[in-house]
Amino acid sequence: MQVIRRLRHDGNDRAGFLDRRFSRFSRRSALATATAVVLAATAGIGYAQTHQFGTDQVGQQTADGQVVSSDQYIAPYGERLVIDNGKIMSSSVSPDGTHVAASLTDGGAALAIVDRKNWKVQQLVSASASSIPRISSNSVGQEGPTYSPDGKQLWLGQTDGYTKFTVSPDGSVTDPTFIKIPADGAKRALVGEPVFSSDGSTVYAAVNGQNKVVALDATTGAVKHSWDVGNAPRDMAKVGDKLYVSNEGGRPARPGDTTINSYNTQVPADPKTGATTTGTVSVIDLAKPDAAVGSIDVGLHPTALYAKGGALFVTNTASNDVSVISTARDKVVQTIATRPWPEASVGYEPNAVTLTDDGHLLVTLGRANAVAVYKYKSPQEPVSYVGLLPTDYFPSEIATVGNQVLVSNTRGIDARRPNPSGAHGTHDTTSSLQRFTLPDDSVIRSKTAKVFQQNGWMGGSVKKTDGNSDAKPTAVPQRLGDPSTIKHVFLIVKENRTYDQVFGDLPQGNGDATLTQFGENVTPNQHALAKQFGLYDNTYDIGTNSAEGHNWLMQSDNPEYTESSAGEYQRSYDTENDALGHQKSGFLWTGAQAAGKSVKDFGEFQSLESKPSGASWQNLYCDAKTMDATGQPTAYPIKTGSAIPSLNDVSVPGFPMFDLDVPDVYKYQVWKQDFEKNPPANLNMFWFSNDHTGGPASPSAQVADNDLAVGKMVDKISHSKYWKDSAIFVVEDDSQAGLDHVDGHRAPIQIISPWARHGRTDSHYYTQITMIRTIEQILGIHPMNQKDSAASPMSRAFTRYPDTTPFTAQPNRVPLTDGLKTQPPCGPDIPAPQNPGAAAVAPAKVPADKQDLAATWDRWKSKQRLTGPHAVPDYANPAQMNHLTWYETHNWNKPYPGENKIFAPQDVPGAYLPSSETDG
Repeated sequence: MQVIRRLRHDGNDRAGFLDRRFSRFSRRSALATATAVVLAATAGIGYAQTHQFGTDQVGQQTADGQVVSSDQYIAPYGERLVIDNGKIMSSSVSPDGTHVAASLTDGGAALAIVDRKNWKVQQLVSASASSIPRISSNSVGQEGPTYSPDGKQLWLGQTDGYTKFTVSPDGSVTDPTFIKIPADGAKRALVGEPVFSSDGSTVYAAVNGQNKVVALDATTGAVKHSWDVGNAPRDMAKVGDKLYVSNEGGRPARPGDTTINSYNTQVPADPKTGATTTGTVSVIDLAKPDAAVGSIDVGLHPTALYAKGGALFVTNTASNDVSVISTARDKVVQTIATRPWPEASVGYEPNAVTLTDDGHLLVTLGRANAVAVYKYKSPQEPVSYVGLLPTDYFPSEIATVGNQVLVSNTRGIDARRPNPSGAHGTHDTTSSLQRFTLPDDSVIRSKTAKVFQQNGWMGGSVKKTDGNSDAKPTAVPQRLGDPSTIKHVFLIVKENRTYDQVFGDLPQGNGDATLTQFGENVTPNQHALAKQFGLYDNTYDIGTNSAEGHNWLMQSDNPEYTESSAGEYQRSYDTENDALGHQKSGFLWTGAQAAGKSVKDFGEFQSLESKPSGASWQNLYCDAKTMDATGQPTAYPIKTGSAIPSLNDVSVPGFPMFDLDVPDVYKYQVWKQDFEKNPPANLNMFWFSNDHTGGPASPSAQVADNDLAVGKMVDKISHSKYWKDSAIFVVEDDSQAGLDHVDGHRAPIQIISPWARHGRTDSHYYTQITMIRTIEQILGIHPMNQKDSAASPMSRAFTRYPDTTPFTAQPNRVPLTDGLKTQPPCGPDIPAPQNPGAAAVAPAKVPADKQDLAATWDRWKSKQRLTGPHAVPDYANPAQMNHLTWYETHNWNKPYPGENKIFAPQDVPGAYLPSSETDG
C-alpha cells in the first residue's frame, strides 16, 4: 500500500523567511564561534570552506532544508507530492494534462498514474500478483512512459520491448499487451523513448541496446522499418517529417579510434579515462525512409530532447550544457552552459528541458537539485541566465501544463519510505513530483542563493597553492598543493554494512544495539580501531547499491547514466567496463597521477578476473596460511584486469576483485608480499569485499574474515617505517545490506593514522564525498566535479600532533571456516584463546525445527551468483539477501526487525523487487 505525503512551500512567506533567516544567522554565528575555538586548538589545520552541516543528521529538518545523504539540503520550491513506491526513472503528462504517468523502480511498482487535480497517486502497476492490471516484469527503461496523441494508449519501455496499456476515461490503465522486440544476438532491445506518428498508427522506438530506431505498427507491434543510428539511442523528438534521436554514446566508432566497450559495442572513448568522447543527434527523414540517416555533433552524453518554435534543445549531461539546434538547418546554432558555480565546470548533469510559452527555458540540473531558468527568444539569439529554483533530490523530468511547471524528482526526499521496523535501509527509496507556477525573475534570483547554499557552493572552495608557498606541512592542507604530513594514503573499500549493524553495540556512539549483527565478537578489530583512532557515528554512504557506491568513491559522483539506468541494469550494472558510466573529468587515480602522485590499485574498480583450476575458497584459505608461514608466492595466481587503460597501468597483478570464493585473508597475504618488497604508492586503493556475505562460510565468518584481514593490514602498516606519514581510510562502498535507526545510508568509516584524532566520538556530518575530498586535499588532487569541489575536507578528524602508537591486530573470535559444508584440507579454523571475557563465538547451528526452512534458503542462495567465475555484486534480491543474513546471524530464532515470523524466500516482504542486476 502506497503512502502519499504532501508538503507546501510558500515562496512568498516573508515572515517565515525572516524567521528562518534569523535562525540561520544565529546557528551559523554559533558554528563560527565553535569553529574559531577548534581552529585555536588546532593551529595549522585549515578549512577549505565552511562546514555548514555541523552535527545535522540525514532526514533532519533544518532552517536550511532537509538533510540528505549527498552533502545537500533539499527544500523544493512550490508544492511537493512524495511517492513512497521507489524512484521515478521518467515521466510524461497525458495530452489532456489531467494525469502524470511515471515509471518507477526499487519500490515494488513499475508504473504510477498520478491524478494532477487531486494531487495523489491514482494507480500503481507492477508484476506483483496483487497488481490490477498485472504486468510480466518490473523493469523500466531510461525514458517514457509515453502517451499516444489521443491519450488512449500508454507505452512503457522495458527490457525486451514495450508494455502497451489502454487508458480509461478516468486516467487509469488497463489491458496490458507486451510488444516484443527480438534480441540481436546478445543485444537485447533495452528500449528508449517511443514517439508516435501524428495519426497514432506508428510508434517510432529507440532501441537503445541495438543502436537503432524501428517503426512499429501501433496495433500489432510489427516492425515496419529500421534505421541504424548512433550508440545508445535514448530520447527522440518528431518535428514535421524529421525524427531526431539523442545518441548517448555518440557516433559509431571509426578505424583508428580508441574505443571502450558498452553493451557489446565499441564506443569512441578517451584512452586514459575510458569516458566517451563524442555525442550526436541522428536525423531520420520519415518522408524518405530509405535515405541516409543524418548526424549532428553535440556535447557529451546527449540525453533529453525538446522541440519547439524551430529549435531542438539537447541536454548534454556529461559536458554540462544544452545544444540548440535549428531544425530548419539541422545545425547547432548556440550552446548554453549549465554550470552555475564558477568553482567547477562539471557535475551538474542537465537531464531534462522545456520551454514555456512566455519564453523561459527551463533545464533540470540533476546533481544540483535545481531547475536552471533562462530567457529565450530564438534559436540564434543568445539566452540570458535568470537563476535557479530548488527541487527535491535529483530532478529528472520537467514539463509544463498551462502556466504550471511539473518536475519529477528521482529520489524525492532520499530513502525515507516508512518501514515497519522504524529503521531505514537504502532501498527505502522515495521519489516526488513538484509543481509550481513559474515566479517572476526577481523571485528566481532570490532562490538562486538558496540553491547555492543547499549545495555548499561557496567562493574559494578549491584553493590552490601559488607555487611559492612556505606553508608548514599539516595533515590536511588548506590549499591544494601545499605540503601534507601524510605521504601515503590507503583507501580500503568494503561492502554493504550499516553503522548499526557493526557499531550499534558501542555505547559511546549513537547506536541501536537491537539492529547490531556484527558487533565486537564478530569485528574485534573494527571495534579496537574505533576505540584507538576514533568513532564516527554520523557518516553516510550515498549510493543505494554497489553500482552507485563504487562510482561515488572513484568519481565522487554517480553519473547520470548509472542513475537513470537503475530501473533496468541489463545494459550494465557495475560500470567499470562501460564507457557510458565514466565522467569526462576522470577518476580519483587519474587525478592523483595528474598531481604527480604514484598510485597502486588492489582490486578496486576491477571488472575482469580469471582463476586457475582448484582455486576454491578452501584451497585459497590454506594457501594464505602457507604464504604467511613461508613467504612463498601463492600457488593459485589469479589474473585480474580493467577495461580502463589508466587503471590497468597501476593495478597490482594477482589481487582479486569482488569474489566471495576468495577469503579476504588471502587478499591480505597478496598485498603483504607486495608491501614487503615494494614501497607503497601515494594513493593505494583496495577492495576487501567479504563483509558483503553470501559466500561459502557463514555471514559472521565472512565478516570476521574481512575484519581480520583489515586488522592485520593496519597492524602491518603501523609497525612499518611508513606509518609516520600514512593515513588509512576504511569505508563501505554502500550500506544497502541492513537497517539503521538513523538512516540506511549511515555507515561505518574509520580514519587510521598517527595524524588522526584518537579516542573520541566524532558526530559531525560526513559523507563519502567529504572523505574523498579529504584524500584529494592531502595529496593535492584537484576535485573531480562540483560535488567534491563543494565538499569540506574532514579537517576536524586530524591533529597537528601525531600519536605514532601502532595498532596490534586482534585475533578473530568467530571461526573463519564456520558454516562451510566442506572443511579446508588444512583443517578448520580454531580461534586462538581470547582475552578474559571475550570468549570465542560458538559455531552457527540451525535449530531442528528450522532445518527445512534453512535448506529452502540454501537452494535460493545457490542461484544468486554470489560465488564462482561469474560472481556479481548485488545480484540477489536485496530484501531476500538481508533477511537471510539476519536469520543466519541470529541462528534462525529471531524474525527480521518489524516482522513477527521467519519467512521462506518467496514470502519475504519485498521479494518481488528486482535485484540490482538480473538475467531478466
